[in-house]
Amino acid sequence: MSAPAHSVKRSAGARLAGLVIAAHGRHYLVAPEHEPHALLQCFPRGKKSEVAVGDRVVYEQRSADQGVIVEIGERRNLLYRSDQFKSKLFAANLDQLLIVLATEPHFSEDLLGRALVAAEANELKPLIVLNKTDVTAALPTARERLARYRALGYDVLELSIKTQPQEALTALRARLQGHATLLLGQSGMGKSTLVNLVVPNADVATREISTALNSGRHTTTFTRLYPLPEGGALIDSPGFQEFGLYHLTEGRLERAFPEFRPLLAHCRFYNCHHLHEPGCAILEALAEGRVARERHALYAQLVHEASQVVR
Repeated sequence: MSAPAHSVKRSAGARLAGLVIAAHGRHYLVAPEHEPHALLQCFPRGKKSEVAVGDRVVYEQRSADQGVIVEIGERRNLLYRSDQFKSKLFAANLDQLLIVLATEPHFSEDLLGRALVAAEANELKPLIVLNKTDVTAALPTARERLARYRALGYDVLELSIKTQPQEALTALRARLQGHATLLLGQSGMGKSTLVNLVVPNADVATREISTALNSGRHTTTFTRLYPLPEGGALIDSPGFQEFGLYHLTEGRLERAFPEFRPLLAHCRFYNCHHLHEPGCAILEALAEGRVARERHALYAQLVHEASQVVR
């Protein structure tokens, strides 16, 4: 006769499946597949094992609220935080990237561009949310700045989360339902307001996660996953400024710019870097105004950063 379910859940050493919903250093919070609200603090077996929020894992339960991660499931994709010295796992098994901007304060196009490159390089659907459309004086400028991204085919959703929360919630639910979505945004853009709108009791959940991770006051310094009531998940992340692309190869970078892709086969040299080479189809398009100077400058900066990596 098989053991009752409750005895399997709590028996030390039992191997169980779960989902990593938060990470703080090498402390991970796992939601058991069989009982998603009974969160466990888990540690990976072995110093070289790296785990990301969104990972499906197998863990061995060691006590009522602790376990050891012994296996990481196959990943559909994996995003990193990176600088020239190291890369750190960020989030796994994503479907889309939601980038929150606002009419004010002034948003960074460099960070927007980097987020879009990350989405393209990892085959994620990017969604740009322009928040605070009620600030009508700043709206025309924001729309003008986003026009080139709309022209590239990127989806821009205009919202006023604070003044029209129900309309915003309806629009966001339609885009988030059934998808694992990573949320990015600079300070002041309304990211926290968006989380609180779409995730019931998000503040309570964050406090519970922080307590379970023993991260105490560091409530804004860890990546965490919130299951959505209508299916799917929203993964909230700290500092947009920490988001790096140093680990991407030049080949992945050039294909992460959608305006470059139709031109790549037309360069004179097969190993063209698209920076100074003669017969470069991308440089010709740049000179003719078919590729925006700001976009090419971002590409050149990312290639430069990738070349500085300490390996």
